[in-house]
Amino acid sequence: MKTYFSNVFVIVLCIIGGHFSFAQEAEWKAPKSAEALKNPFKGNANATVEGKHIFEQMCVLCHGIKGKGNGEAGLTLERKPANFLALKVKNETDGVIFWKLTNGKPPMASYEELLTEEQRWKLVNYIRELEK
Repeated sequence: MKTYFSNVFVIVLCIIGGHFSFAQEAEWKAPKSAEALKNPFKGNANATVEGKHIFEQMCVLCHGIKGKGNGEAGLTLERKPANFLALKVKNETDGVIFWKLTNGKPPMASYEELLTEEQRWKLVNYIRELEK
């Protein structure tokens, strides 16, 4: 009986510890330096249109048409894609969003080698447009 309770105790600790570590991993913070990055295409309507095309090709599958994190492929992921309409994302600077697009965090791919710097900034423009 004592062994049973010891095993149950260990299992409970593993479950609690697993949830705690997942909660820590769920927070994705960019370095402070990312906050200061300036979007060279801010307010550029043509860049936003180009960003929309990039979004439709690269992001819709996981993030969904409206950017709510409910794309078909995203629904199958253990860690759900970001909802770009969430207050958390809205409060991030363009630089932070750019940094996250650039670096990625599994299952989110890094787009540093898939998209040019300009394309990533244009994508930031379109992500901001989703808020409207």
